[in-house]
Amino acid sequence: MSTASRSSCLIFPNITMGKTLKKYGKMSRREGVALSTGEGVLKVIQKRPYHPGQHGNANAGRRKRLSVFGTQLREKQKAKRLYGVMERQFRNYFAKASRMPGNTGENLARLLESRLDNAVFRLGFAKTRPQARQMVGHALFTVNGKKVDIPSYQVRVDDVITIRDNKKEKGVFLDFAERMKHHAVPSWLHMEADSTGKVVGVPEGEDLKEVYDPKLIVEFYSR
Repeated sequence: MSTASRSSCLIFPNITMGKTLKKYGKMSRREGVALSTGEGVLKVIQKRPYHPGQHGNANAGRRKRLSVFGTQLREKQKAKRLYGVMERQFRNYFAKASRMPGNTGENLARLLESRLDNAVFRLGFAKTRPQARQMVGHALFTVNGKKVDIPSYQVRVDDVITIRDNKKEKGVFLDFAERMKHHAVPSWLHMEADSTGKVVGVPEGEDLKEVYDPKLIVEFYSR
């Protein structure tokens, strides 16, 4: 993709997110829950509240009863798709979580929440996680003054996340001030200025509650 094309992806995100919308719409229908906060995905689920595929509509309202293994697998898939993580990387997250002291399920959820792209989303800089991942990949932010373009970068307490000065006029930020009037920042993060957020704690309690059950993921990998 050319530099111009990449730039347009960020200036006109609604024009270029068609494939992402279709992808997340299908995945959300498959899992039965919204895997993105984008309005388009919510509309897709409301319009087609059944599995994607040739026979999805025929089986509407009759979701197949899953085995214990199937239920555990679906929870893993939800978490992977929610945060945009591939299988190998997700397995590595679980391995790291299992080595950490404390509850493995909570550790896993905390590692996923502490990704830089998720922190950008939680702070309100991006409307959805896929958009946040794109913005981080395009190096729109610094962490503690250093440019970071790795979405999986793990943020820690006292890290400061800032929009780079030469990126503040990007079209993706034009409605940021208005959106922040209705955006709730979680307790482990704090907006210090219009373009700066800070990690003030670790995700815990209510901050870790999502559409997936981490306990079932632990059971899946512990088979």
